[in-house]
Amino acid sequence: MTQKRKLLDRVRDAVRLKKYSYRTEKAYVNWAKRYILFHQKRHPEEMGRDEIEAFLTHLAVEGNVAASTQNQALSALLFLYNEVLRKPLGFVDVTWAKKPVRLPVVLTKKEVSAVIEHLSGVSLLIAQLLYGSGLRLTECLRLRVQDVDFGQKILFVRDGKGQKDRTTTFPEVIVAPMQSHLHSVKQLHHEDLQQGFGCVPLPTALARKYPNAETEWLWQFVFPSANLSKNPRGADEKLYRYHLHESTVQRAVRQAAKVAKIGKRVTPHTFRHSFATHLLEAGYDIRTIQELLGHKDVKTTMIYTHVANRGALGVRSPLDELTL
Repeated sequence: MTQKRKLLDRVRDAVRLKKYSYRTEKAYVNWAKRYILFHQKRHPEEMGRDEIEAFLTHLAVEGNVAASTQNQALSALLFLYNEVLRKPLGFVDVTWAKKPVRLPVVLTKKEVSAVIEHLSGVSLLIAQLLYGSGLRLTECLRLRVQDVDFGQKILFVRDGKGQKDRTTTFPEVIVAPMQSHLHSVKQLHHEDLQQGFGCVPLPTALARKYPNAETEWLWQFVFPSANLSKNPRGADEKLYRYHLHESTVQRAVRQAAKVAKIGKRVTPHTFRHSFATHLLEAGYDIRTIQELLGHKDVKTTMIYTHVANRGALGVRSPLDELTL
């Protein structure tokens, strides 16, 4: 008799079947654990809408979590019941965390230059792509060699947020530095192959369809990690060359902003905000910017009109009109 798989393993299986990211997998498993522990380790099969509502309300009222965190918890639990337990819940009535209306932190062009001047090596190249192409940090780190089109000056963003592909502009000023960087990456890949390694993780479907693609140059990450590691989703002992970890870039940008004496909270994502705002100020239409950013709804892109010069910054203060 085949033993029934444990619940959390079934969650992992269902997430992978949907081809969701490893980050989503970890988040969904974590929320399932927290939900079970909150209800004194009762099995979700024995619970339902009332218990979910109690848990989500607790997160908002007692846990004081952000609206986005509560939404992620709800998505995870709906996935658990809909896709794993096959017990659709329908409408869930909870006390929702208030979603704050915040404007993005945006750097001036002078501030962007100041931060970039204090970066070097791979971190510099990544920051230039974040600002020059409007990429999210994860999208940049997941770029593969074949996603960089030097001829057309475009980048292919595969499986971005919402599992969407898109293209965006590739800054001409970093063509030469990028080619030099890829030359070094290719040497590293050659050395890996010589030592019996050289594999890169591929999406499950591609790995089955192209079993030899994992060692091919075009599938390698543009920004590889310095170390080899195992596939967290795999059962084998094979070592892979993953992409650089986000924390490496986050630390470098934070330190550069500190040295540049920027009086704002600067993260890698700040470059993406600045990319959108500066394009808007340059006269590009909102729909074009929406496409470059990969926003599903133009309302998301519209937030940048509030910080561009055509918004409040475009109004001349009456005080400046006075002769003091």
